[in-house]
Amino acid sequence: MRNSLKEFRGTTDKKVAEEMRPKVESMLDRLSKKNIIHKKKASNLKSSLADHVSKL
Repeated sequence: MRNSLKEFRGTTDKKVAEEMRPKVESMLDRLSKKNIIHKKKASNLKSSLADHVSKL
């Protein structure tokens, strides 16, 4: 999880980030569903991913 988030945040191309975002969000949803991370942490991370894409 941390590696994919780091890779996502390291992208500077908006198209690449938009393609990666659904995959990363899906992974976060699966981890929260399995109680590996808290559902609010997953929500906060997804929000920060959306902010990152909008700033590109």
